[in-house]
Amino acid sequence: MANLPKKKQQSPKAILLGVGLDSDGHKRITTGPNFALVGGKQETHDEMTEKVIKINEKLAAKGKRLEEVSREELDDIAHSVGLRKPGSK
Repeated sequence: MANLPKKKQQSPKAILLGVGLDSDGHKRITTGPNFALVGGKQETHDEMTEKVIKINEKLAAKGKRLEEVSREELDDIAHSVGLRKPGSK
């Protein structure tokens, strides 16, 4: 039997995905190392970009990466930059 290379243990990956549902006919896509933003009018897309940058700044201040925070910690960070869960006020 041939010696097959062992699979490398990959660290978990995480990304933030933002989808703007309004449109003005332009196709907008912005990506970064841990996020992808698609769609939206200019204002919506700019707002998504601003919030994902703020989230990344807060993660960096904590010395953490997206894949290292718990869901609850990410919820707290997202809330602190003005995001909220659907249905919450």
